[in-house]
Amino acid sequence: MHDSGHADMGEDAYRPTCLPGENALDGSDFAPKRVLPDQHQRRQSGMTRTARRLLVLGDPDPFTTYECGRSSPFVIVCDHAGRSLPQQLGTLGLSGADLERHIAWDIGAGAVASRLGEMLDATVIRQNYSRLVIDCNRPPGSPTSIAEISERTTIPGNVGLSSADRDRRAQEIFEQYHHRIEQELNRRLAASEPTVLIAMHSFTPSYLSVERPWHIGLLYRHVGFARVLIDLLRTEDPAVGDNEPYRVSDETDYTLPVHGERRHLPHVGIEIRQDLVAEEVGQVRWATLLARLLPMAYQRLIGDGANAN
Repeated sequence: MHDSGHADMGEDAYRPTCLPGENALDGSDFAPKRVLPDQHQRRQSGMTRTARRLLVLGDPDPFTTYECGRSSPFVIVCDHAGRSLPQQLGTLGLSGADLERHIAWDIGAGAVASRLGEMLDATVIRQNYSRLVIDCNRPPGSPTSIAEISERTTIPGNVGLSSADRDRRAQEIFEQYHHRIEQELNRRLAASEPTVLIAMHSFTPSYLSVERPWHIGLLYRHVGFARVLIDLLRTEDPAVGDNEPYRVSDETDYTLPVHGERRHLPHVGIEIRQDLVAEEVGQVRWATLLARLLPMAYQRLIGDGANAN
């Protein structure tokens, strides 16, 4: 952990061979949209534009996009890939040890997403800031969007925030990341490219002292693609959670309801237990398995003429 409050990527340091500057894109490539997110998002969130910036020179961009090619129907997003902190927020009053825990990010998820994207020749969009700054899979303004307590840990830097402080985090991080996802999905729609949205996450082996036995869980409300993938996964590993350890809802989720359901795209949330992907060997194992099964699931879906969602 750097003194500035930045966090390095730790176990998620893996980057695909298409490095930024070649086919990969980061937030700086979309600077105009970072300054002025689309009007629809601002109307939905009820935000007002604030004058003072949160992100300053030296802060990471809100997202990084890897485009190793466009031959794949899969778009892989990772809402909690990073654990960086804006310099102006310091460490949010937390210790370095706390900022390495699951409360700060989805351990291993970003690395699995990047490896999977490379294997599938797919687009990957990773969000770079800690979920403790703002959770990019929660509707802005919801009680868990900027958590004051995560599991049993108080987040001092999130207590008593003004509306302007909350708006800055939403405008400069949340909106920019989701605008980039929108942009990619709109591009694919305009080009008539088939699209499957994969939201990659990881979950802690126990939460509030409750053990979680699943190795991987799939999250969905529309059964088509997810159901096919569950059946395939269970031929490889019986410990597959069906809407476990979470369930998708409009109150607790943003990415799948907004980018998957509303667009009627095949989609699924993938949750892998963090102890299984904390190290490189596990990340490679799960990325390799998913790289084999995801195309099989998609081919079965379109071959059977099932519900595309």
